Amino acid sequence: MNRTELVAALADRAHVTRKDADAVLTALAETVGTVVAKGDEKVTIPGFLSFERTHRAARTARNPQTGEPLHIPAGYGVKVSAGSKLKEAAKNQ
Repeated sequence: MNRTELVAALADRAHVTRKDADAVLTALAETVGTVVAKGDEKVTIPGFLSFERTHRAARTARNPQTGEPLHIPAGYGVKVSAGSKLKEAAKNQ
């Protein structure tokens, strides 16, 4: 399902216009992105998903073509976890 299909499905379910559904989806994405970027809070949609910023330590990797070691600096990533209702829906389908 792509964004257009998701917006259409949300609009049909919520009985709102596609424009309104798209605005809500955009606002959700921006809000989650802002909170995760700060890194001091976890965003949780109970039973569905949770998002949190994680720290990745510096590490050494290898260039697959040359075998030369590469230093990868420490950084941040995002951990997304499925909630219980989403996990149950996946099992039942």
